[in-house]
Amino acid sequence: MSVLKPYGTLLVYFVFFVMVIVLYNKYSESFSSNRRIIVITPTYRRITRMPDITRMSNTLKQIKNLHWIVIEDGEELVPAVQNVLERSGLPYTYVTHKTAKGYPAKGWYQRDMALKMLRTNSSQILGNHKGEAVVYFADDDNSYDLRLFDDFIRNVKKLGVWAVGLVGGTIVEAPKVENKKVTSFNVKWEPSRPFAVDMAGFAINLKYILRSAAVFGPKCHGSGAPETCLLEKLGFELDDIQPFGYEKEEDKEILVWHTRTSIPKSGISVEDDFGYFVEVG
Repeated sequence: MSVLKPYGTLLVYFVFFVMVIVLYNKYSESFSSNRRIIVITPTYRRITRMPDITRMSNTLKQIKNLHWIVIEDGEELVPAVQNVLERSGLPYTYVTHKTAKGYPAKGWYQRDMALKMLRTNSSQILGNHKGEAVVYFADDDNSYDLRLFDDFIRNVKKLGVWAVGLVGGTIVEAPKVENKKVTSFNVKWEPSRPFAVDMAGFAINLKYILRSAAVFGPKCHGSGAPETCLLEKLGFELDDIQPFGYEKEEDKEILVWHTRTSIPKSGISVEDDFGYFVEVG
């Protein structure tokens, strides 16, 4: 018996260790699925804005545990946009921040204001939610597969990246992945960028945003890409990237497309709106 006793003790320790691993895995899965998604969308007055944001609303309202921050590039809120947000049933924040002098009119300033808002009001945006959150910058004219949010974004531990279709002058931009690690980026525009990703192609765990005061800023030295500027300012390195959607050799799926609603070449008559609300840029 005295000889078997040490083995019995080891067996107890082994069983305890296995139980800890099982519980940890279950807790990790539950914690991941409980992450809130915070979508940041800059928007501005234009004739195609209402169909764009309506389509986006119809996508986002199907995602659970999501807060939508919409920042208007203007002096006042637009009731028609607010009505779309209300009808979505999503918790949302709708504010105005007209582009400041020195910033390009490309949504950089609005995204910066959203980041500052998160750092000062994150508890208000998270509400009673106890888990982590992931921040995603989503333009209102892109096309989003529902799986992007639950399969990719919600599972971002630090910095997640994935492919984006119809961007950078090519059919698809995507991270190059070797042994589950991102080694470079398959892009044509400015391939030397340290983080050669499109705005729609990455998401950041909120805790890394809250630890920093980093913003996009009015200028980006070098390539001029705001994505690279922000990710470098946040202190990320290539090894921090968590790639998604790369696993298959062929027929990999694109879950977000950099689309744009275009006006017919023949133009649109705006002489009479017949009493309907329309926006003319």
